Amino acid sequence: MLVSVPDQDPPEVTLVLDFLNSVDVEAGTDQLADTASYAAWLRGHGLPDRPEPADLEAARRLRAALRATVGDRRATPGEVAVPVRVGLDADGRPTLLAADPLGTVGAAAVALAGAGHWERVRICHADDCRWAFYDRSKNRSRHWCSMAECGTRAKSRAFRERRRG
Repeated sequence: MLVSVPDQDPPEVTLVLDFLNSVDVEAGTDQLADTASYAAWLRGHGLPDRPEPADLEAARRLRAALRATVGDRRATPGEVAVPVRVGLDADGRPTLLAADPLGTVGAAAVALAGAGHWERVRICHADDCRWAFYDRSKNRSRHWCSMAECGTRAKSRAFRERRRG
């Protein structure tokens, strides 16, 4: 079976990964910690930046649900609804149109899934990292966000354990 690897990342990848990585386990930071930090995250991504407290809670639920679907065992899966509309793009194909910032993130995730790229969005297997990344490998087998960092640590740890055993 021939596996196709995209020449370049779909445009939705950056927004989705940035949203998933708005929590940094290793650094202990969360860009959805409060309304002000969420507004800054939205502003940094060119999205309307006047969230209400309820918007912040919805953003956290969406992030947790999406992280759970791509492999974060510590995230809480759940059903989340975001407002979107169906429209037609320039070529007359149906597309999702966002009604708010979370709709924009949700529409980007649906676009990735519809194009067959959602399976390439993963969570790093390193428990102290859990960074979301886009698997660009031909056989879709990456386990770590970075072989130079998390992969090397995991392989070194496994090697030491085998030597001890």
